[in-house]
Amino acid sequence: MNEENLIIYYNKFNEDKRLTHRHGIVEYTTTMKYIKEYLKKMNNPKIIDVGAGTGKYSIELSKEGYDITAVELVKHNLMTLKAKNSLVKAYLGNATNLTMFKDNSFDMVLLFGPLYHLIDKEDKLKALKEAKRLVKDDGVILVSYYMNEYAIITHGFKDNNILSAIKNKEVDENYHVTPKKTDLYSMVRLEDIDELNKLSGLKRIKILAQDGPSDYIRPIINKMDDQTFNEYIKYHLSICERYELLGASSHVLDILKK
Repeated sequence: MNEENLIIYYNKFNEDKRLTHRHGIVEYTTTMKYIKEYLKKMNNPKIIDVGAGTGKYSIELSKEGYDITAVELVKHNLMTLKAKNSLVKAYLGNATNLTMFKDNSFDMVLLFGPLYHLIDKEDKLKALKEAKRLVKDDGVILVSYYMNEYAIITHGFKDNNILSAIKNKEVDENYHVTPKKTDLYSMVRLEDIDELNKLSGLKRIKILAQDGPSDYIRPIINKMDDQTFNEYIKYHLSICERYELLGASSHVLDILKK
């Protein structure tokens, strides 16, 4: 991962704003539903949000009374988070090295940004193993991934970049995106996620599509009236765990335990 490029990118990109658009609302609503599904089973849970950005999840959970620790790589994002809510314990840090925190100290670990941006498998494994170290034996880890087929379909074919991507070896013969170390995003397939879980010794509880087809139909859902959009949310939540839909979602949420 090129930290300098990532910091420059997030100094300009507003993650909070992304999650206020309707395709982002689908992702956020889905993710919060599953976060709360597991939190309600816990007694006074401690949560760590690794790669917290400007605090979209951390701040909302803090407002609801949860004990939240946030770790963020980008100083600009961290300062924005701190300015919004002083109750979130916020630290500058990297998902691959969280030695400032003790083993088995959190009931829930959120990894919603790091696995998008860590390019090398070794770094992805470091982040997962750190999450595993931090989470209690009966806790859960929620990991978000950016999916390969969404990138191929949209940025490749829809935006007419596929031939140049193949020529420049940005996509391999199996249409898997092959990012350079200086790239900002790493796209995966389900088998890649399964391999990471096996190598890190984590067990899946469930996996689901955070946004399903929402990113593909942004203009359509943006034009929906509120009643229709609410129905769309209900539809998405009813099918987001269907395995046949996972690979084409732009983001998936993997829920894990030790």
